[in-house]
Amino acid sequence: MTKQILCALGTLLLLAACGGKGSCPDSQEVTLAPEENSADFVTLTDVVPDAILEIRYYGTYNFVGARIDGYLQPTALLTRRAADSLRAVSDDLKAQGYRLKIYDAYRPQMGVDHFVRWGKDLEDTLMKPYFYPNETKDSLFIKDYIATRSGHSRGSTVDLTLFDMRTEKEVDMGGTFDWFGRESHPDCGGNPETGLYRKNDTVTATQFANRMLLRTAMLRHGFKPYDCEWWHFTLRDEPYPDTYFAFPVQQLNN
Repeated sequence: MTKQILCALGTLLLLAACGGKGSCPDSQEVTLAPEENSADFVTLTDVVPDAILEIRYYGTYNFVGARIDGYLQPTALLTRRAADSLRAVSDDLKAQGYRLKIYDAYRPQMGVDHFVRWGKDLEDTLMKPYFYPNETKDSLFIKDYIATRSGHSRGSTVDLTLFDMRTEKEVDMGGTFDWFGRESHPDCGGNPETGLYRKNDTVTATQFANRMLLRTAMLRHGFKPYDCEWWHFTLRDEPYPDTYFAFPVQQLNN
């Protein structure tokens, strides 16, 4: 048998072993674990181009005081379903003279783990004056400010506020994002179910009305609120209610 025939037979046998697709290493399909698969996620500004991004966990102005693990770029990701619903919110509020300002959206599990490690280090109180001056750090787990799981890691939760296009300023909500305290609760200053203001020493009538403006638009387009944070909303019909994703935050190419 000639050398040429032997080589041809060897090639045919290799192709058969690899399913006729060429060399085996190049033809193998990579199967990602569900929590690593970003195929159903989008870069938020591709869907909501008017959104303003201030991704706090990419920078150092946050309650930890450092960039959080998993935030590789200052961008925001959401599931396609949540992003489409947020586009409806944006269009609604834009007609009223406002834009959405995004603080956080999808949060990888490694970011949540970073929060947990920080919470256990009771000596690290660098940002206490800015985010939790009235709380002791050992109470943050007890009061659920820090937890081992976050709805953000399921990909359909967003932290946001309003930007007034007339004044070109962030709307006054009567409290800062990620403030650990009663003042952050949506019902601080009134009844969020009825929208009725209740005079108090923390939130003014205007600030409460601003919170309700955001809340009403979010609820109208399929999001549900969180009892402890006026800025936090989750899509009611979230597509991944039991999956906590782990891929990093960075610009997507899909």
